[in-house]
Amino acid sequence: MTDTFHRTEMLPAQLPPVTERGLVKWMRENLFATPLNGVLTLLAVFVVFVLIRWLYPWFANSVWNAGSLQECRQIVIGAAGEGATGACWALIKERWHQFIFGFYPQDLYWRPTLAFVLLFVALAPVLFSQVPRKLFWFTVLYPAIAFFLIWGGSVWLPITVVLGLGLVGFTFALISARSGMIAGGVTALILFLIIFLDPLSALLHLMAVVLGWFSAEPVSLWVGFTVGGEVWDFRNLFPLFPHLTGWLEGHMPWALRSVDSDEVGGFMLAIIIGVTAISFSLPLGILLALGRQSDMPIVKTICVGFIEFVRGVPLITLLFTASLILGYFLPVGVTFDVILRVMILVTFFAAAYLAEVIRGGLAALPRGQYEAADALGLDYWRAQRLIILPQALKISIPGIVSTFIGLFKDTTLVSFVALLEPLRGVTTAVRADTDWQGIYWEPYIFVGAIFFVICFGMSRYSMYLENKLKTDHR
Repeated sequence: MTDTFHRTEMLPAQLPPVTERGLVKWMRENLFATPLNGVLTLLAVFVVFVLIRWLYPWFANSVWNAGSLQECRQIVIGAAGEGATGACWALIKERWHQFIFGFYPQDLYWRPTLAFVLLFVALAPVLFSQVPRKLFWFTVLYPAIAFFLIWGGSVWLPITVVLGLGLVGFTFALISARSGMIAGGVTALILFLIIFLDPLSALLHLMAVVLGWFSAEPVSLWVGFTVGGEVWDFRNLFPLFPHLTGWLEGHMPWALRSVDSDEVGGFMLAIIIGVTAISFSLPLGILLALGRQSDMPIVKTICVGFIEFVRGVPLITLLFTASLILGYFLPVGVTFDVILRVMILVTFFAAAYLAEVIRGGLAALPRGQYEAADALGLDYWRAQRLIILPQALKISIPGIVSTFIGLFKDTTLVSFVALLEPLRGVTTAVRADTDWQGIYWEPYIFVGAIFFVICFGMSRYSMYLENKLKTDHR
């Protein structure tokens, strides 16, 4: 008996049809999927062709070396003929330092440059988990270091600021351990404001906080604050910190050359305001979002009133308030730098919008997450820190980054309060020079390109963070 084997020859592998692979497939699926898509694609190609044909000579005839706009035009006419036009980038080459630093002293450019480089070192442990966590201590100290480098003056002023912030953090830790995060945040904020206005009253408030913590009665905290507030007299400020700083300067002098705020401008000013507002508005927005959902009527009313008021007022109105009106409500002899006022108001403005974004993330969580936290026996603070807020913030990442991008672009509005931001302040000052009168597009294109790079970088990091935290289907 013989076995018969049926052998079939293997056919060689063949490529898919041309219409089902490569560039042709991509174009067919994305550009010419339907007749309407095909017509719109051809129309878009025609518009792009016309724009390139119109703009190409302007870029091709660019001039990078000239001393004035008139010299730029003569160079273009000499190279391309009568009637030719070309971009005059010589303005950017000659005045780039004003777009970046404003009217900051040129011999001190190393100070804001060093502060900018150290900014990335400070942000590294916050943005990337691979960076050693010990570097976070430098992140905490960076605001004082940057302030000292940019504005100069005595080194003891930022040291006292760090000590004040440390006292606030210690107080917050004490209160949050007994009274919850909302009460701790409000208490720390009040103490922070009082420290720089009246240290003696701050000491009385701190004593009330400690007594309230040991008694485990949140009511005693507010009683202590009320009693301490009665002795807080704006007309007789206790000048402890100025005397302490003066004594340190006399016995241990160490200072950098002071720079006035009206010399700070350009993208340096935009980055200072943007980074400060972004850094402080996020935790403040979280507190406002949690306070809006609080069961305590007073806390909820304050948070809702703050959010709705700030969201209902244009930012430019708040800037005018910070620049012109705020001084009328301060005690005699008490002044705030205009940049500090702007940073505070911009921070509050961004925090109100972030509070609504984060509240949307909290509302998107299933009710089972809250019930699971209760089932585990977690208190309010632990539940928020370990279960609720991580998920709510992950959901809110696109909205948070969108708010940050809008906030950074809104820094251009500070020109209305006489600050030299890059878009209007510095550009107007540069174009006012008789050598460059009549130039228009080049400075705005340059400023817009830098804004695009920074905002595009924030959006790319947002996508990176979303993909990293995308654990739904893992």
